[in-house]
Amino acid sequence: MRTILVTGSTGRLGRPTVAALQAAGHDVRALSRRAGPGLTTGDLLTGEGLRAALAGADTVVHLATGKAGTGDVAATERLLAASADAGVAHLVLISIVGIEDIPLRYYRDKVVIERLVRESGVPWTILRATQFHPFVAEMFTAQRFSPVVVGLTFPLQPIAVEDVADRLAELAGGAPAGRVPDIGGPERRTVRDLARVWTRATGSRRPVVPLALPGRLFGAYAAGHALVPGPEYGRTTFEDALTERVTR
Repeated sequence: MRTILVTGSTGRLGRPTVAALQAAGHDVRALSRRAGPGLTTGDLLTGEGLRAALAGADTVVHLATGKAGTGDVAATERLLAASADAGVAHLVLISIVGIEDIPLRYYRDKVVIERLVRESGVPWTILRATQFHPFVAEMFTAQRFSPVVVGLTFPLQPIAVEDVADRLAELAGGAPAGRVPDIGGPERRTVRDLARVWTRATGSRRPVVPLALPGRLFGAYAAGHALVPGPEYGRTTFEDALTERVTR
């Protein structure tokens, strides 16, 4: 059993990761800026409570994130410095497939964060994953006032949050491993195809309209930079995830 501090513990990935770590028998500290049952209070942006949260922790699983430019880089710098001071033996970082090749500001921050982790002196593991199923679904629900559903023509390989959480728990229970193989979902499909899956699952009768766009961003996705070459890792398809959500 290890004592593991999880940042971003109340977020979309944090909740199942905390559950997976607890199921594996670890003593989990769920870091949050809020106080509450089962939470360890601390703020990565100000550093308040961070030293106490890290005291005696063997491992840190760093999942906390916000929108681009909201302080993720500074928060990671503060966490790494505090982890080094506390003698943390292993830091596990979640990152995203394709961050060097896809020109998004949020991805540029991830490149910097990975470099900070590698250079921190704290033993580390970095796992990159593809987009989560809920993120893809939100691309379509955001179009709820449109008479059509726009489906871009580039491919994605969405993965279940729970599959990523299980892998993170496995890595956190092991030794620092550096950059481990990227993981993606069991299917590589165009956004247009995923939009059709979404309309069927939700009962929407709106037509799906394919759209190709110019520019470096669309080109990077079209070139497959958001995909993981080789065997698929995830077990749950986008359709499976939607079906489970609709039938709950």
